[in-house]
Amino acid sequence: MSRVALVTGGSRGIGAAISTALKDAGYSVAATYAGNDEAAAAFTDETGIKTYKWNVADYDESAAGIAQVEADLGPIDVVVANAGITRDAPFHRMTPEQWHQVVDTNLTGVFNTVHPIWPGMRERKFGRVIVISSINGQKGQFAQVNYAATKAGDLGIVKSLAQEGARAGITANAICPGYIGTDMVMAVPEKVRESIIAQIPAGRLGEPEEIARCVVFLASDDSGFINGSTISANGAQFFV
Repeated sequence: MSRVALVTGGSRGIGAAISTALKDAGYSVAATYAGNDEAAAAFTDETGIKTYKWNVADYDESAAGIAQVEADLGPIDVVVANAGITRDAPFHRMTPEQWHQVVDTNLTGVFNTVHPIWPGMRERKFGRVIVISSINGQKGQFAQVNYAATKAGDLGIVKSLAQEGARAGITANAICPGYIGTDMVMAVPEKVRESIIAQIPAGRLGEPEEIARCVVFLASDDSGFINGSTISANGAQFFV
């Protein structure tokens, strides 16, 4: 019986690449989405991966959605906390609403996603927790105080869960993508995109599939001694 993987924000962009790569690696995959029904339906039609709609910022919704996934597919062995949003603004213009929206989704959303799954992983003595953070959680970014704070906080979650889960056969690791050629990045003006690429020593944007391959490795048995770590996948743009 194949292992079950849950990918939040798993029907678009990096999340879609992760969901597809895990399915290709033999996992039974469930992908969540927050609001774009049309995109989620198209993703399911294309890949055969079932999608589930809930807001990761809401604990009760998350717990109910996770219970449904486990009823449909079985206990979740691998959880990829990928769902995230941006509400960018310079700090002096940032509103409390912009702050709370990003914190509730990107940081509390990780808690809401992992917490209902954690007891089952402990009981079964196996689990893989993979959090998609960001280069901007490592180095900060102008007009992203909210986003950078959450992505830095995600790294703290991973380091702490690694210590708590290690004896139960659970690993928790993070991936910090740099600038990836998703629809969102490709939609920015060409001059802006060129200025971004100019800061990347590799001379190009990353591909969603490159992040997905990192996830597949961290989900595997081969990664069992890697715990509490961060993979920086950014084309040598930033080192920790």
